[in-house]
Amino acid sequence: MRTLLSVTLIGIFLGGCARSETVAPPVGAVEMLSSPAGPGSAEPHLSTDGDAVVLSWLQRAGDGGDDLLMARLEGGLWDSTRSVAHGPPGEWFVNWADFPSVVAGPGGVLWAHWLRKGSAGGYDYGIRVSHSSDGGLTWSSPWTPHDDGTPTEHGFLSLFPVGTAMGMIWLDGREYAPGPGGEPALEEMTLVFRTATPRSAPSDEIVVDARICDCCVTDAAITLAGPLVVYRNRTEDEIRDIYATRYVDGRWTEGRPVHDDGWHIAGCPVNGPAVSARGSTAAVAWFTGAEGVGRVQVAFSSDAGATFGAPVRVDDGTPRGRVDVVLLDNGSALVSWLERTGEEGGEVRVRRVRPDGASSPSAAVISTSAARGSGFPQMVRAPGGVVFAWTDVAGDAKRVRVARAEVPAP
Repeated sequence: MRTLLSVTLIGIFLGGCARSETVAPPVGAVEMLSSPAGPGSAEPHLSTDGDAVVLSWLQRAGDGGDDLLMARLEGGLWDSTRSVAHGPPGEWFVNWADFPSVVAGPGGVLWAHWLRKGSAGGYDYGIRVSHSSDGGLTWSSPWTPHDDGTPTEHGFLSLFPVGTAMGMIWLDGREYAPGPGGEPALEEMTLVFRTATPRSAPSDEIVVDARICDCCVTDAAITLAGPLVVYRNRTEDEIRDIYATRYVDGRWTEGRPVHDDGWHIAGCPVNGPAVSARGSTAAVAWFTGAEGVGRVQVAFSSDAGATFGAPVRVDDGTPRGRVDVVLLDNGSALVSWLERTGEEGGEVRVRRVRPDGASSPSAAVISTSAARGSGFPQMVRAPGGVVFAWTDVAGDAKRVRVARAEVPAP
């Protein structure tokens, strides 16, 4: 049975963070949905294929290995669960922050990715990619998009359409390996891109940024001007702010900060950005700990990500980050994040923000854990509202849960 949950309006405003005007509540009643994921499931990912919401997740297999599974939600009902790939015991790299995905590409083709351990152990792992032309019933043989062959980290991949091809951009650790002549490693994570289609060889690899943060998620959105990618950068002075790059006329622009937070941190915070776009409008949400204060912020662009306005703070004072964002029909953004509520407790909260900085009260839509095992909660647009997915770690076994909420008219 589906259960209607009341939405608690938090209504906490931090001085100078946002202007409180007549902005509609972020969401209406939250409805728990049945989840196609069973006990032992985790690491959900949400996307849309135009007609339905696509949920993918990892689940422990009967042989002790791992299954990547998917299902589509259309008209309030799940279709049959489909198997994307299976990893024998110990073969896959399973991580709370670097999780697989299934994304619809050009021509209705589904693309999936997951991670496989390398022989060196530790953070030696690589990406595997497969595609399906029949809605996920059958999948192609997997292949590896990175050609370097080094025993280093390759992950945090984002899939997105690029014309008639599927684009893929990922964190690539090949510069952590010594050179072929024994030269010392640069020990710098890079951002690498290439495209592929079901019927042609992949394009050449392109280094988009030669020095970025080591283990923060990337994200991508399609604007009227083309793909827009956001990621956490890393300067020589260890400033790790959120950057944006655009794919224009077949080339990536130089990454530029969405905002100069000036977060100096000598290590990766494992807290990447999220982006959503509609036409020439884009919104980027992210977490920063600049000046020793944790904040979740959102900034808008009216020129397809070329420039961004001043950020608006959306959290309620104790954020853990793990953000997501969707642009609504009226140009406002719905931002989600994980707010800490105790030693290990947390809530996924949302707030609606307009490009002029006005914002709604926040709303707590999900009670969860702030621990790593709860992963990165997901949010995606659906007819009439939004769908959420997260990992519930409260019981004896982890399990992916799903909920839906209406978005009131502005």
